[in-house]
Amino acid sequence: MTSALSTYFERQLTALAAAPVDGDIPDLSRSSGAREEHLGIALCSAEGEVLTAGTDRPFPIQSISKAFAYGAGIDLHGLEYVDSIVDEEPTGEQFNALSLDAWTKKPKNPLVNIGAIRTHAMLGPTQEERSQRLRSVLHAAAGHPLELHEQTRREELEAADRNLALAYMLRAAGSMTEEAHEVVAGYIEGCAVTATVTDLAVMAATLAAGGTNPLTGEEVFSRVAARKTLSVMLTCGMYDNAGDWVSDVGLPAKSGVGGGIIAALPSRCGIATYAPQLDLHGNSVRGTLLFERFSQDFALHMLDGVASMDLEQRAAELVEAGGAY
Repeated sequence: MTSALSTYFERQLTALAAAPVDGDIPDLSRSSGAREEHLGIALCSAEGEVLTAGTDRPFPIQSISKAFAYGAGIDLHGLEYVDSIVDEEPTGEQFNALSLDAWTKKPKNPLVNIGAIRTHAMLGPTQEERSQRLRSVLHAAAGHPLELHEQTRREELEAADRNLALAYMLRAAGSMTEEAHEVVAGYIEGCAVTATVTDLAVMAATLAAGGTNPLTGEEVFSRVAARKTLSVMLTCGMYDNAGDWVSDVGLPAKSGVGGGIIAALPSRCGIATYAPQLDLHGNSVRGTLLFERFSQDFALHMLDGVASMDLEQRAAELVEAGGAY
């Protein structure tokens, strides 16, 4: 991808790197190598052009895996079945809350922990099959095999009491019959898969392109699954900050406590950021700021009501004007 957009990204990263951060890096992220100076952004177009600036090291994708598990579940079982198992409503609650509908006994959405645990359970009859299906989807969306960070998987499994409690609540409510420990172990394994910010941009572009990886041409998801996944990402992907995100950025997105955020501009591109300091919602502080500025500068908000801008042309204008965050 051409130079003006690259220069624009580098300027934003430089400005943000010099600014104070009101957020902390979780101990688990530090154990996988996260540091205060890490800051990166990547974009992959629907035509397969890729641009990366800043830090491009692998890190655990954490809850970003939830969106891909949901799409995989839809393609495995069909939309009607998945809708009968997990709802698609924003919760307004923290990501690890007991978001279980009192009447239907369904998790409120697939992107909070209890919904993701239930979604993971539908990926196959055994732990091995479930894990293999999710890993295959993640690999295909990135365009190459992704590694597992074993220390993250092990440490999260040792501290999985709350996720196990959520899994047992699903069983107690009659909403899940699979063995709780096995489902949670597979769910945690998916969260411990590592990717670079470039990988994540390609994965987001796969969703933006209707489920087809723009680099490999492989159909990772059906169009129905991709559309449904993006819809839930728009309303639920940023946890209890989803309303502010939709208002300020206006793109389907998913965050992870590893410091990553992915977002998709349908039919145009996938975008990803990496910065490990988190806010109180569990979202990347600098990543959120990058997306807010990018959306504003390029009129990417889905409700802006203006014609789509040529990214390179607009970047050239911004670089000429000398703007930075």
